[in-house]
Amino acid sequence: MSTQHSDDHKDPAQAPRLRVLLGEVTAMGPGKAMLLDAIRDKGSISAAARSVGMSYRRAWDLVETMNQSFREPVITTAKGGSGGGGAQITEFGETVLARYRDMERKACEALRDELHAFADFLAEDHKP
Repeated sequence: MSTQHSDDHKDPAQAPRLRVLLGEVTAMGPGKAMLLDAIRDKGSISAAARSVGMSYRRAWDLVETMNQSFREPVITTAKGGSGGGGAQITEFGETVLARYRDMERKACEALRDELHAFADFLAEDHKP
């Protein structure tokens, strides 16, 4: 009988939520990573915020926190106007995001069996 649960890390209820702290500030976490993905896909902070169900103000706050937390900007922006504005993830931001996603994957793999066993403690209506 195998003890491998290879799909557990794909279930958000079975996934650890990794946050990288810089003092009291979260430099990177699940919401910021999701926002970076959306900015890459949408090309603007406002469109990215809408696509992930986040307010524009919250998205801007997260972008500012990330840009201040890292040694280089992770997002660059262009002001609006006749050609329109926009935002894009920088090459450095892509590297940060890739490393964060790799850490998430490794954390899920390392905790897979423990998370599966921990699910036995949950109420029936909350089990994955």
